[in-house]
Amino acid sequence: MSKIPPFDPRQVPFEMADGHLPPVPAAHLHPEALGRRFSTPPAWEPEIRVEPRFIDRAPSAASVLVGLVTHARPTVLLTQRTVGLSSHAGQVAFPGGKSDAKDQDAVATALREAQEEVGLHPRHVRVLGSLPHYTTGSGFVVTPVVALLEPGFSIAANAAEVDAVFEVPLDYLMNPAHHRRHTLQTPLGPRHWISMPYQDGPHERYIWGATAGMLRNLYRFLLPA
Repeated sequence: MSKIPPFDPRQVPFEMADGHLPPVPAAHLHPEALGRRFSTPPAWEPEIRVEPRFIDRAPSAASVLVGLVTHARPTVLLTQRTVGLSSHAGQVAFPGGKSDAKDQDAVATALREAQEEVGLHPRHVRVLGSLPHYTTGSGFVVTPVVALLEPGFSIAANAAEVDAVFEVPLDYLMNPAHHRRHTLQTPLGPRHWISMPYQDGPHERYIWGATAGMLRNLYRFLLPA
């Protein structure tokens, strides 16, 4: 059971954006550069590893697929979850979910979940590597599996889990001028998060919480020393 009353994160004003920080250079966001980064990773530390717990339940292992679509201007594949789900309902998320006993490893979980949720066939996926575990406030220990996605794949969203599938330019998400910081006072103390709102035609895709936290870690990983 959640220790924090439900709230709409869009209604919590942001305190500041991180426009004082440099964006990841465009040349570092193309497939060859991304491949080199993961094959020879730098010494770095993720900015966010663990969110304060707000749900009482045993931790569960999970994986998400951070899919980078290799257009001329690379994008990130994201979903809008359906409102009836038991966790993170209605939120923007990477394709992914809980590990299954039959999954060989975290990569297998991410690939299976992506195929089940959005119909993404593994033949279109080139796994680059993984970011460090990210523990959500809802009790999931998530492995973000980063992969290149070859354009031309078909999407078939599972309507029971996914309302929409969309893409956001990678350079937009890797520019901290679009990273907004929020604080909400709760019975457990202040809760902090980053949001990265993106206007997708008529839809505002409000990226926040764990998804934004993992993207922020990807930013830290890709930023040149």
